[in-house]
Amino acid sequence: MTSISANLVKELRERTGAGMMECKKALVATGGDIEAAVDLMRKQGLAKADKKAGRIAAEGRVAAVVAADGKSGALVEANCETDFVAGGADFRAFTDELAELALATRPADLDALLAQRTRSGTTVEETRRALIARIGENIGVRRYTVLEASDRIGSYLHGSRIGVLVACRGGDDALARDMAMHIAASRPQYATDAEVPPAVLDKEREILTEQASGEGKPPEIVAKMVEGRLRKHLAEVTLAGQPFVKDPDVKVGKLLADAGAAVESFARFEVGEGIEKKVDNFVEEVMAQVRGG
Repeated sequence: MTSISANLVKELRERTGAGMMECKKALVATGGDIEAAVDLMRKQGLAKADKKAGRIAAEGRVAAVVAADGKSGALVEANCETDFVAGGADFRAFTDELAELALATRPADLDALLAQRTRSGTTVEETRRALIARIGENIGVRRYTVLEASDRIGSYLHGSRIGVLVACRGGDDALARDMAMHIAASRPQYATDAEVPPAVLDKEREILTEQASGEGKPPEIVAKMVEGRLRKHLAEVTLAGQPFVKDPDVKVGKLLADAGAAVESFARFEVGEGIEKKVDNFVEEVMAQVRGG
């Protein structure tokens, strides 16, 4: 029998919102494969959603910059070990310059960004290592993106932990900023239904079919239930299908259409999203020592 650790059960509970015993049974059934356990629990109707994307585990800062013509922008995330360092002037200056360099140089990948020269003449990588030596914390550059827009870039920073850029066609600056604020709050995964990959749709349809089939309905009813639930799911994960945060009676898609505007692309960074951070449990450590004699 596969040994299932308490930490694995805890992670599955955080991701699914299900009970401890259901999580342990799913992990045993899948041989400790947490991804397979999430899918199994969703098929059984024991998990409403995978909350993995919302888990914030590391410290750091998101920085954004928009070009003078308003048609391009860059977003970067850099990480450190404590919020004290994240709020310090040195780290803020480092991340701000990272965003400016990403926009100015359009690097091909993260390595290319790290090789760029800063205003002081050193590379980003050399600057990063110098910061580590001076501050005494591990510091990393995690990701960046550069967006180009037909007409305008909307940007929004929620403190320094969430940053959004959105490339818009049509509309005005106020609408572009509203779209960035909405994306920060509502976390859409895609702009429209058309952007959802077929493989993602197929997997969701499979999960919904398993759920509906377990309710004892005839096949033709199951098919209708699945398509209805799929439409509801798409409305939740696409920008166009979501209720606008400033006016929940209006869908974002209609708001854009009425303004003669469209969202061409967007990026949303949240500090530490998806990164596991070791959490020391003093009580567990003491109990382990006691049991060890």
